[in-house]
Amino acid sequence: MIVRKTIKIGRPLTEEEREEIRALKGRPIVFDEDCPELTEEQLKKFRRVNPIRRQANDNG
Repeated sequence: MIVRKTIKIGRPLTEEEREEIRALKGRPIVFDEDCPELTEEQLKKFRRVNPIRRQANDNG
């Protein structure tokens, strides 16, 4: 069963949200036909689609 939650960026987490995240920490990843487990070779082919933005105070 898939449960979807929305967390608003820029707002601190509520205690309920923190507890939900803590409860998920130990759960196993469940792969299925829509989201199969990838091989190491497949994982190596992933590339970032958006560049990492540098901090305004970076010198380069």
